[in-house]
Amino acid sequence: MEILGDILSRGINQLFARTEGPLIFRLMVMPTVVSLIAIRAGVKDAREGRPAFLWEFVTEPSQRRRLIASGWKDVGRIIIVALVLDTIYQFMVLQSFYIFQAVIVALVCAVLPYVVLRGPATRLARLKYPKGNTATNISTAGNGQEMDGSSGTGIQKKEDRDE
Repeated sequence: MEILGDILSRGINQLFARTEGPLIFRLMVMPTVVSLIAIRAGVKDAREGRPAFLWEFVTEPSQRRRLIASGWKDVGRIIIVALVLDTIYQFMVLQSFYIFQAVIVALVCAVLPYVVLRGPATRLARLKYPKGNTATNISTAGNGQEMDGSSGTGIQKKEDRDE
């Protein structure tokens, strides 16, 4: 049991030691880039009338696959870059490789900011794009009148044309 405590203690110390030394820029640049991507995705969610990312993930099990695919599309490359940079850091500083530490660093630098910021960005963007009044729900008919695009046909009823 003492060995397990030593391993855990060493791992935690090595994780916190990453805030100094070579490649420290990655701990600032990656979360910043991911934050910008999360804000962009949150604004897109608001425009399309979708609920906040984490809320929908928790409350709508049927949407989880789509949400994971959307998140992976947004931050997948950054996760890979985070893993590669942490691997380089480990070989430079620790002269060994700890996969669990690399995964923790990638999750903290890439996934955590994305999940934390995408939902609030959606909620803030809803101030500009309220539900039901999105740019994607309004289309212009051939005669210049606006119609609700939810019908999908673009055809006016006879009563509407006669008015």
